[in-house]
Amino acid sequence: MARRESRMPALGSAVPDTALIDGDGRRHVLVNRDRGRPLLVAFICNHCPYVVHILPSFAERANDWQRRGVDVIAISANDLVAYPADAPQRMAALAAEFKLAFPYLHDATQEVALAYGAVCTPDFFLYDRAGRLAYRGQYDASRPGNGVPVTGADLDAACVAVLAGEPPAAAQAPSLGCSIKWRADWA
Repeated sequence: MARRESRMPALGSAVPDTALIDGDGRRHVLVNRDRGRPLLVAFICNHCPYVVHILPSFAERANDWQRRGVDVIAISANDLVAYPADAPQRMAALAAEFKLAFPYLHDATQEVALAYGAVCTPDFFLYDRAGRLAYRGQYDASRPGNGVPVTGADLDAACVAVLAGEPPAAAQAPSLGCSIKWRADWA
């Protein structure tokens, strides 16, 4: 398992104009400019121990943020040849197990992950109502084995601020997790 920190792209960056197709053939546009709602894009996967560590909490909080007005989309961009545990059928099973109320999509070309600058799982990107990057970084300070409880405090505070029309705290810590499993060495 190769550990990576998120890249922390510049705050204020525009949400990339991207779209993905779900397992039922529905197209999900990952741009919130027309809806006027904040957008949280979470790069996760089924097998990463960092994701597994936060997943019960993240699923519950993300479902709540969605009910409160944040559009949430989760994406797995891993190479399926090397990591079949992250296949769309298994993603659907995980989404059902954790009762995800938001799409969990596969980025088969890995172009969406590249557009966002995602490099690890988990990696979070929160955009405000105007489609500008307001938060990027960690879910919280908990990591597998570090003894810090999983709270979601960092991402939760950012979502609360964005929903209130305010900027999140400027001090944002990068996420830490497994590297995205790229098909090529381009990230």
